Amino acid sequence: MPVFTRIARAFAGVSFGLGLGLALTLAPAHAAQEPSYGPELEGFSYPYPTAQYRFKSQDVDLQMTYMDVKPAKANGKTVVLMHGKNFCGATWEGTIKALTNAGYRVVAPDQIGFCKSTKPAHYQYTFQQLADNTNKLLASIGVSKAIVLGHSTGGMLATRYALMYPQATDQLVMVNPIGLEDWKNLGVPSLGVDKWYQRELNTSADKVRNYEHSTYYNGQWKPEYETWVQMLVGMYRGKGKEVVAWNSALIYDMIYTQPVVYEFPLIKVPTFLLMGLKDTTAIGKDAAPESVRPKLGNYTVLAEQTRQAIPGSVLVTFPEMGHAPQMQDPAQFHKALLKGLVR
Repeated sequence: MPVFTRIARAFAGVSFGLGLGLALTLAPAHAAQEPSYGPELEGFSYPYPTAQYRFKSQDVDLQMTYMDVKPAKANGKTVVLMHGKNFCGATWEGTIKALTNAGYRVVAPDQIGFCKSTKPAHYQYTFQQLADNTNKLLASIGVSKAIVLGHSTGGMLATRYALMYPQATDQLVMVNPIGLEDWKNLGVPSLGVDKWYQRELNTSADKVRNYEHSTYYNGQWKPEYETWVQMLVGMYRGKGKEVVAWNSALIYDMIYTQPVVYEFPLIKVPTFLLMGLKDTTAIGKDAAPESVRPKLGNYTVLAEQTRQAIPGSVLVTFPEMGHAPQMQDPAQFHKALLKGLVR
């Protein structure tokens, strides 16, 4: 039985209270069952077979782990899935199944610094670098053109990819992307890598669960969500937690300092937006002055602003969903996604 299935079943009987403080803590009896994973998510099984693309970048030997899932009856199109900051290739499990059932080949990489891929001691993270890494991975497996689908931080990366490689992009699809506003210009202070690192060292299951409960799932909670909490936090329990936290800090700094919102009008490829309107995600919001926080992460406004900014883009909204509609209501989300993809 895959690791993620065992974890989900282990927590299936846990009751998550929704009272003051959103006390979504585990009962003591379950504490010993919380897993510890290696810095490249060793010990956590993915839903489909994985492979490694090995290459050199910034004078460092690296490997990107990815899933390459082929459909039983191919329609000739490939979809590349770009995960978010607190997500991995594995969290696309339901979307991979829906897409392959519809005839799409699906490639789902873990970006450098994330999940099962290398976490280098020193790396200059830029969206340009990650896009270039991904383009070379695709070339290595014979994919010259693809639909690029990004969620959360993956939406920022997918935007950069479409800007850098328009001829290789059939369609840009973004699911609740972040970076739809420039937080630093709106009053979010710069934390810097050292502060991000200290914050990341304090990662805990309770903090992650509480945040995901309110932001990802709009106050809802299902036992299967615990799988993804433990996937993420398990890397902070292992011996490699420092390098995991350090790379996470570098990535947060990349997100904060490299906005893509100003370049939306330059996008030339067909663009499809899927937005849960109850999302309130904004990097560093908790560090912003209280007067600024209510102005950040208003996806009801940001969704329409983004549609208007990207020439010819199509927007589908989910009024009662949060940051991860593909996980909150997979059936509704995948129906909308498949309807809007190019064939």
